[in-house]
Amino acid sequence: MHETPAAAAMIACSRPVLLAILLTLAPPRPQRRSPKSLPEQPLMSAAFDLYTKLKHTSSDEERAEVIAQAFDALEARFPQLTDLATQGHVREAELRLQKEIKEVEARLQKDIKELEARLQKDIKALELQIKEVDARLQERISQLEVSLHQALAAQTRWLIGGLAILGVVLKLADVLIGP
Repeated sequence: MHETPAAAAMIACSRPVLLAILLTLAPPRPQRRSPKSLPEQPLMSAAFDLYTKLKHTSSDEERAEVIAQAFDALEARFPQLTDLATQGHVREAELRLQKEIKEVEARLQKDIKELEARLQKDIKALELQIKEVDARLQERISQLEVSLHQALAAQTRWLIGGLAILGVVLKLADVLIGP
């Protein structure tokens, strides 16, 4: 008898997996509109057929063939099942994404610390430049104050000298013009 990989896998599978397959193969029950409106139909489905066939088989090879046929029927009925992610695939993807998120967070934290250090360095350099400019301005202001005082002193001397000369000239004129 020809044994497919699906059949070999089903021989090794546990009862919960087989039960899940049986429930998946079963056609959906019609939704009830009210408890008394529809009588319940007897469940004669692919799941029951699979159960019956498995119950009446005597060898593992026959069971494997029946299970393989059930898988084929399941894949024919639901072709999108092969595209569905299993819980393991989802968990694996979730763990991979969590790892990537942690790597990105670590990289961002490193970049942030480097940026903060660079900004602190730039801030200190700017503070130093500001202090240098402030010192130059203070020196220039001091020089201007000294120059201003010197100019005021020179003007004051010139004014006093001019007044003294004027006083002397007036005194000479008074002496020359006489009383």
